[in-house]
Amino acid sequence: MENEWYDVTIIGGGPVGLFSAFYAGMREMKVKIIESLPELGGQLASLYPEKDIYDIAGFPSIPAGELVEQLKKQALQFDPEVVLGQEVKEIVRRKDNLFRLCTYTGEEHLSRTVIITAGRGAFQPRKLEGGERFEGRNLHYHIPDLIRFKGKRVLLSGGGDSAVDWANLLDRHASSVLLVHRRDSFRAHEHSVDKLMKSGVEVLTPYAISGLSGDEKIESVTLDHLRGETGRSEKVDEVVVNHGVMASLGPVKQWGLELDRNAILVNTRMETSIPGIYAAGDIATYPGKVKLIATGFGEGPTAVNHAKAFVDSGANIQPKHSTSLFSK
Repeated sequence: MENEWYDVTIIGGGPVGLFSAFYAGMREMKVKIIESLPELGGQLASLYPEKDIYDIAGFPSIPAGELVEQLKKQALQFDPEVVLGQEVKEIVRRKDNLFRLCTYTGEEHLSRTVIITAGRGAFQPRKLEGGERFEGRNLHYHIPDLIRFKGKRVLLSGGGDSAVDWANLLDRHASSVLLVHRRDSFRAHEHSVDKLMKSGVEVLTPYAISGLSGDEKIESVTLDHLRGETGRSEKVDEVVVNHGVMASLGPVKQWGLELDRNAILVNTRMETSIPGIYAAGDIATYPGKVKLIATGFGEGPTAVNHAKAFVDSGANIQPKHSTSLFSK
């Protein structure tokens, strides 16, 4: 690999990375994607393949796995080099101005520019205290397969978008769904909450899980009322916990980029503090940033267009319309 370099290397093969690769292909750039997971698609593919996504323009809703397949089909038509199962450890600018990307497996990748689309970095779900012995049995932190929950009594704990979306989806498959949240209000989108309240899901607030009972698997869950009223016990077949994730930038913190909390600070061109390195999607931040997949789909092409101008001073930052590019 030492003698082969690329116009742009995209770190992260999730939705924003895939769309950025597609757009770089449209700009006739030589593209490489490096993804730490064994498959493209990021969290949507590995954690939420059956979860409905609602913020994609033109789709009232689309399953995450289906969205990933369409994004892969779109990106791979330009034949980017795809490297799976490798995590970038460091980025070094060589004397010839090529970036050298070193991975934990010892591989090296050369690129004229870099676009970081690594989502929120490395992440772990917030675990339920005392639930360790039931993990891998009937305590879940994500739902890869809805078939498992068909006809089951499901208790789901959480109050964000994921919890509410999963409750709405499970309502169509499980025999009963109980959603428990420690607050009376939910952090999810208003439309999703309205749909929840009109569904067959039983909503219980303000309650929190205080105990799990069972031998080989959870058979019942103890719930405490957070205002001192009498708690209750619920028999269950499956328990799903969506208390958010703990994200970490991991090695990104060592790359010399200017950071703002747990994200990479960029300007309106998606440029980081290091010329030639760009960021897009949830890992990028700027004043007024709204973290949606749709936002990342706009940031990716912005990063690509400025990366194109970085490697080719004669290139237009504002390209032709896509209809013109595909009509060649």
